[in-house]
Amino acid sequence: MTDVLISASELADLLKTEPCVVIDTRNPDAYGAGHLPNAVNVHDIFTYLATSTPEGINELKTKFADAFGAAGLSGTETAVVYEQSMNSGFGQSCRGYYLLTMLGYPRVKVLHGGFDAWAAAGLPVTKDVPTPAKASFTIVPEAGEILIDAKTMLGAIGKPGIAILDVRDVDEWIGDSSSPYGKDFCPRKGRIPGAVWLEWYRMMKPTAEGPRFKSKDEILAECATVGISQTTPVYLYCFKGARASNTFLALKNAGVKDVRMYFGSWNEWSRDPSLPIEQGLPIASGVTTKAA
Repeated sequence: MTDVLISASELADLLKTEPCVVIDTRNPDAYGAGHLPNAVNVHDIFTYLATSTPEGINELKTKFADAFGAAGLSGTETAVVYEQSMNSGFGQSCRGYYLLTMLGYPRVKVLHGGFDAWAAAGLPVTKDVPTPAKASFTIVPEAGEILIDAKTMLGAIGKPGIAILDVRDVDEWIGDSSSPYGKDFCPRKGRIPGAVWLEWYRMMKPTAEGPRFKSKDEILAECATVGISQTTPVYLYCFKGARASNTFLALKNAGVKDVRMYFGSWNEWSRDPSLPIEQGLPIASGVTTKAA
């Protein structure tokens, strides 16, 4: 696949040669302080909390098809999504990439390094707010297969061959905190039974310019530590589908073929007492028994 990530200099060139719609996922104050020329602010990409009932999924699709259409995306433009930097927005630009892909949008790029990379390159920044021409945004239903609901995730528990991948921060994984919004934001702490864990930060590494995604081979090496290869079906979750979107992008770029996300994630799962959870410190599974 072509790389979803685009550098600031590559984007500057692309904007001169192709029709693009640039989407800023940051909060309105950050956007107002300065943004890429003609960028449209869609902060709901980050804040929206989805549920995986049929009504909830329909609302999610309709809401963002409307928002992306209002931003000017008709299908002929390249959508370019950015956040402040790759580690300060919990993967919010990648959440934009995931939502657009889930809706079936054909051309999506994520600005690698975010606004910080653009500004550091000395590229133009403006406070002017564009008035995009509203476009008709088409949803492609089959593209939605990368979105899974709580029932599908429940069915994957204990199923050989499917990797349930938790990418939350370590305090959430060990059941010390229920969310990034506070320890007791959700009623239950813990994890989905049988999940393996790669903290989302591990898809990236520090550079002098700030965090950047690791190479394809480095990402596959991270995946191998929890038994995931390019042919393993992976069901991702985090708290609300932002950090998991960062991992979704990393895995797809690295050639992992079947990656889906439980977008309701822990925010939904923890609130339904009928759904099973594991609590306490995770017990080492598998890795110790696979000695050479």
